[in-house]
Amino acid sequence: MAEQTQRNGYGGARRFARMLPSLMIVFGVVYDLTTPAKFTAVPMFTAAPLIAAPFFSFAVTLATGAFAVLTELGLDIYNRSLGQTQAYTELSTVVTVSALALFINRVITRSNQKLASARVIAEAAQRAVLPTPAEEIGGLRIAARYEAALADAFIGGDLFAVQDTPHGVRLVVGDVRGKGLGAVEAVAILIGAFREAAEREATLECVADRLEQALVREALRRGAGDLDDFEGFATAVFAEIPRGFGAVRLLNRGHPEPLLLHADGRLRTLPPDEAALPLGMKELGNWPGRAESHPMPDGSTLLLYTDGLSEARNAAGVFYDPEEQLDGRSFPGPGELLDALVDDVRRHTGGGSTDDMALLAVTRPAGGSGPGGPVGTAEVNGAGAGGRPSEQPPLRADG
Repeated sequence: MAEQTQRNGYGGARRFARMLPSLMIVFGVVYDLTTPAKFTAVPMFTAAPLIAAPFFSFAVTLATGAFAVLTELGLDIYNRSLGQTQAYTELSTVVTVSALALFINRVITRSNQKLASARVIAEAAQRAVLPTPAEEIGGLRIAARYEAALADAFIGGDLFAVQDTPHGVRLVVGDVRGKGLGAVEAVAILIGAFREAAEREATLECVADRLEQALVREALRRGAGDLDDFEGFATAVFAEIPRGFGAVRLLNRGHPEPLLLHADGRLRTLPPDEAALPLGMKELGNWPGRAESHPMPDGSTLLLYTDGLSEARNAAGVFYDPEEQLDGRSFPGPGELLDALVDDVRRHTGGGSTDDMALLAVTRPAGGSGPGGPVGTAEVNGAGAGGRPSEQPPLRADG
């Protein structure tokens, strides 16, 4: 709704701007005919083609300039001042500015063509690096949103991915340090590593370790002497929803805590029992983190997000609090949840965000089992990171 209102406001301003060239010429004629001879309407006649240049085609800008010149010439004839020096000066001014407007129109047209080409490339890059997941994967309903902080930008340092694997549906949401092309390259590396590791590795610990290795390997390949040479670390949260169990397993590597929204509107924060370092910072300490299981009943929605959501500030510097805003609310599906969040953040910030925002929501259908069959209780054994047996608690649906 807020986006529609904002779009309508821009549309009204644009329509008014398109009417301005004609209004300026009409106002100029009235002004010239109703004021003494020492007053001139030339500023209105020169403004008309200049206003037309960014909004209209070359032909319309040319017609506007020609109309302004002919109007000035007609007024000189009507006022019987055509042979005077001032009349020649005013007429030549309108001609010169009209020619300048044509030049400006050509420059703007070429710039718009380049921008359109860049947008097409950016959209293609987004689809390649961050493809929109299917609305249903492994029996779960999925929705994702990416909001870039930079105008006309499509991708940045935030990432998300969803993959159906033999171990269940696996997800990741992450935030790479830094911005620009370096961050985008790091996102591509992490997404590629996740796609392979999620399919092959037995545990989330091993998946996270593979992503960390990918970051370190890329930094070594580039010969990075410090973190400024390459976007060297990333926060991330991994999730795994096994088939046949009403639970989710989470591994948090320095990322904002996921939220679980129940069908009745109750909200739970899912913090890790032990803090872990972000990916790519293994040399600072051995805090790899371990996956922890949480109940995920039918009808509930798991929300993963980057700090672009929780650190969005309004004009007074107050951060947006997703827990406070979502507690007690219910939504028909994950897409409606994310649409509401995006609208809330835009209202909170006044439409101007300083950081990218990635959102990923996963809903276990009500009255169903989610991926793979009826909800049950089971223990999942597997090797943790580094091939050690996992010490994480059994995955149970009863909480």
